Amino acid sequence: MALPDRLLKTIARLSPIFIAVHLAFIGNTIPYLFKRTASMRIEILCTGDEVLSGKTINTNYSHMARRLQEVGVDVVWGTTVGDDRESLRAAFQQASARADVVIVNGGLGPTVDDLSQEMAAEAAGVELVLNEAWLENIKSFYKARGREMPPNNRKQAMLPEGAEFIDNPVGTACGFAIDIGTARFFFTPGVPREIRVMLDDQIIPRILKMSGSQAKVRLKRFHSFGLGESRVDDMLTGVETMAIGGEVKLGFQAHYPELETKIFARGTDAEELKRRMAPVEKAVRDRLGSHLLAEDDETLESNILTSIQSENGTLAIAECGTNGATASRMVAADPEASVFRRGSLGGNIDSLAASLGLALSDASAAAAIACAEAIMQTSGTTHGLAVLIPKSKEGGIGGGEGQVYIAVARNDGITTERSALIVGGKERVRTGGVEMALDCLRRVQLGLVADERIDFEKR
Repeated sequence: MALPDRLLKTIARLSPIFIAVHLAFIGNTIPYLFKRTASMRIEILCTGDEVLSGKTINTNYSHMARRLQEVGVDVVWGTTVGDDRESLRAAFQQASARADVVIVNGGLGPTVDDLSQEMAAEAAGVELVLNEAWLENIKSFYKARGREMPPNNRKQAMLPEGAEFIDNPVGTACGFAIDIGTARFFFTPGVPREIRVMLDDQIIPRILKMSGSQAKVRLKRFHSFGLGESRVDDMLTGVETMAIGGEVKLGFQAHYPELETKIFARGTDAEELKRRMAPVEKAVRDRLGSHLLAEDDETLESNILTSIQSENGTLAIAECGTNGATASRMVAADPEASVFRRGSLGGNIDSLAASLGLALSDASAAAAIACAEAIMQTSGTTHGLAVLIPKSKEGGIGGGEGQVYIAVARNDGITTERSALIVGGKERVRTGGVEMALDCLRRVQLGLVADERIDFEKR
């Protein structure tokens, strides 16, 4: 690190001993302060044999990394290790040497393979001590449920001596923070709902305070259906250059059947970021067009409910071949049943039709229309949606294909039908078919073309 000329001239007038001592201090201190503030390096270290082996999908990592980016802090390393002392010891040593902040996820449970507290204490060179207050909290947790605390849960109240306690308001595994080398380690439980609460309420505020960053972040998310990632990437070519007075990043996250398009920018003023991104946001909306389902925290379901509710309408769904997924998505979005009133599920078209007072033996476009109108009439709702997915054909190029029959009935006498041959195995056909049905309902509500071709169908 080069020193300014004025500082060098001042140092030249000082005694050799003074120079040696203070240059040593500057050399050791400035890089430490710099890495703690200007360019904080974060590592997420996930533990657990079940995560390492792939038996458990590591959704915690993706959630933590995304949330950290949203507040303006980037993750530089991601590591996964099993429930093994030697592996954890090595992982802690490596992380402490290359990162400023390490978030350790998992290993705080009461069983013998939960080793995070033990290995943290070893790495920090301290003993484990009992946190009496947290032990009482665990006992109260069990007492409120009419149970006594199992003896092995006492382990969850053993923390490295001198560690900073981090509360867990929804579980029995508290978190803690401790320095290992020059890095600050945050230890968190592996239960998804627990880490999500602790990350937002406890960990992120501490990290931002450590970083001293005054940066503002703006993240805009667009959810679409029917367009593949490569096609959207091509459609949005050049939108980043429309930003006013600064850089905007464009990214994608595919989670079939939807695609999330993200635009992201950092700055020091929230209003400036809003102005900078405004033309880019408009361009993304315009280019995605009718395929755009929702933005940010909105969902396809929530927008459908809002649209129908604005008409004082109600909805019923008839489906077969979906495992009840269409109704399941709607009832989850409308637990008070303010709009979604009834779902009728059949293992096959015969049983579904019988429940609606119909006599049908085969899934078809006509059968979908009949089911949509029947579920609306028998439920007394203003809207009826039918989704019929007969057994799909497996194998071949693309894994197979399956037919989907959809119909949307309205009490104004208009019924809209949509049929498609979706490419893929049976799970892909089922998932895509349910999404297509809900999208068809959305399109009918918005007056859009219901059978616009999508990238996942064969014509």
